[in-house]
Amino acid sequence: MAIVDGADFPVTHMAPSIDQFNPPQPTATHPVPRLVDGQRLDQPEFHRRYLAMPPNFRAELIDGVVVLPSPLKNRHGYVHGLVLYWLNLYRRDTPRLRACDNATAILANSEVQPDAFLMIDPAFGGQASVSTDGYTVGAPELVVEVADSSESTDLNPKFREYQKAGVKEYVVILLRRQTVRWFSLDSGVFREIASVNGVLQSQVFPGLWLNIEALLEDDLEGVETTLRQGLSQPGHAQFVQELKSRPELPRSEYP
Repeated sequence: MAIVDGADFPVTHMAPSIDQFNPPQPTATHPVPRLVDGQRLDQPEFHRRYLAMPPNFRAELIDGVVVLPSPLKNRHGYVHGLVLYWLNLYRRDTPRLRACDNATAILANSEVQPDAFLMIDPAFGGQASVSTDGYTVGAPELVVEVADSSESTDLNPKFREYQKAGVKEYVVILLRRQTVRWFSLDSGVFREIASVNGVLQSQVFPGLWLNIEALLEDDLEGVETTLRQGLSQPGHAQFVQELKSRPELPRSEYP
């Protein structure tokens, strides 16, 4: 695969490589080329370069193509914060889950940083795993993207990558269109879920209900009230009992 290099960055800090991929490490005399928007790389090489970038540098690899994100506006920030509040309220009443904020997920030839995701702990049968150096490897059960300038990316190449990787549910909050689209994986294909009286309901996490209007209007009370209605449904109690009944797996049996 051809690689287009930009200017070099000296290596100022490095973290351990992902144990599944183990890309070659730079040396003081061989600095790492910087990441450039649009260049094509495989995932191990992208990861090697990403580790060498300055601390506040952000990039994603989507189906082998480097994407550098635009600056985030204030509205993106507060909607993102409300999404995390919503997911963590659900997690508080649902054991053995992890709600993650902008954490890296490695998906075959992609390395993305979703705005948020919810996953079942791999020690209790979640479909994603966590490498020994702390990265999510594989598809979380539910991924959320807050889309403003990134709308085209989130609804096209990222959509395809999440679908191909086996993300079970994909939620895209479209700030410019003032709506939310929720997709559920069905036989390997994302199908859009329709709202019921303005509320979207997870097919994977029983009781995870989202009030679209409340989310878009930054109405914390409305988001929480609707979620609590979902949590009160019998399906959530059954899901909690099922999760609690799962035996803890040894690390050797993680996905």
